[in-house]
Amino acid sequence: MEIKPFRAFRFNEAIVGDVGSCIAPPYDVIGASQQQQLYEKNKYNIVRIIKGKTTASDNEQSNQYTRAVEYLNIWIEKGVLKQDTAETIYAYVQDFRLADKAFQRSSFVALAKLEEFGETVKGHEQTLDEVKTDRLNLKRATAAKFGLPFLLYEDEEKIADKIIENTAGQKPLIDFIDEQDVRHRLFTITDRGAVEQIVKMMLSKSCIIADGHHRYETALNYARETSNPAAGYQMTAFVNSCDRGLIILATHRLVGELENFDTNNLISKLNDKFEITKYPFDSARSKKDAKQKMLAQMKAGYRRDKNAFGIYGGNGAYYVAVLKDKKAMDSVAAERSNVWKSLDVSVLHKLILEELLGIDERRLASGGNVEYIKDTDNAIDESIAKVDSREKQVVFFMNPVKMEQLKMVANAGEKMPQKSTYFYPKIYTGLTINKL
Repeated sequence: MEIKPFRAFRFNEAIVGDVGSCIAPPYDVIGASQQQQLYEKNKYNIVRIIKGKTTASDNEQSNQYTRAVEYLNIWIEKGVLKQDTAETIYAYVQDFRLADKAFQRSSFVALAKLEEFGETVKGHEQTLDEVKTDRLNLKRATAAKFGLPFLLYEDEEKIADKIIENTAGQKPLIDFIDEQDVRHRLFTITDRGAVEQIVKMMLSKSCIIADGHHRYETALNYARETSNPAAGYQMTAFVNSCDRGLIILATHRLVGELENFDTNNLISKLNDKFEITKYPFDSARSKKDAKQKMLAQMKAGYRRDKNAFGIYGGNGAYYVAVLKDKKAMDSVAAERSNVWKSLDVSVLHKLILEELLGIDERRLASGGNVEYIKDTDNAIDESIAKVDSREKQVVFFMNPVKMEQLKMVANAGEKMPQKSTYFYPKIYTGLTINKL
């Protein structure tokens, strides 16, 4: 992988005040409520560019993309965004807690030479055309790159990690805590020797996209259609797969808008290929106990490499479904590798969503029936509440994809179903901006 330092545009504290109030999560996790909160947080928040509001009067001449480029140009003109003077690789450190344990994930941000998918860059997840069109329209309007694809490389010597650790003793450019209590710090690596070490180390590395498939594919599409040579490089965050702070969480599936759906009928049909354990309840306390038993059995299955799902359909019980025979996937995914067929998410999508509920890949792509819930904070309880309120019909609770599974799928040149992995925490947007 060929990388190089660059001179990023960054928010100017002298004008914006708290730089942390100008940074935002990636565009694809920002809902309408959070979008409004970010608008109110600071008049210079990057959300105005990466996910601007739309209006009923929008047209080809005036829309979220034309407003994005106006914000960008005005902010640069007024010094709200100021370009660094030195060619830099940026160290990005995130501190967070999960299950009362402290973690730290270190990454570095540099320009990566765009490569078609192959030996050097490998994806692992399917993408959606609608999202790529949106990101391409933003790039065409602004000729700039804001979000950071998140790529994994493997280096047991931890060359970059040691440099980042030494750099983290400096005063950070940015230091803020987000709404999930994740601390984000950004540092500069400008020492020529340190930069050269990282660049040299990366030359022999291949990378797997952990997060940001849409951003990477959009960058490839934009590079093909423009004559600007600078578009051939993508601003990217790199994390060593040996980093102990590299955490993958589950993404649960909330399902709704199915005709004639009945939870008892679904459970009955599942008995053919799955061993079903039922955890009934008749009070708030027993409901909580039943939920914990479901989650405990799921985790036990995860440790034994079983395909295990938690299910709740609002019928007075939680269920755990464990696949009886992995060969059941052979008839529905004959063209796929064994590792792809062994994934929980593949089993769920093929044997349950598609075969039993009629939600095939086309319907999944349209996004109407399935809502993807990232396993943080109160995600499980909120999903249960949506089923209880009849906003949704059933929720499938998932175990996370294992790192070795991700690597094997990517190395086989295959793609998992969309929203298969959730690397926590998210890489934020607005820390660095690359104007082409």
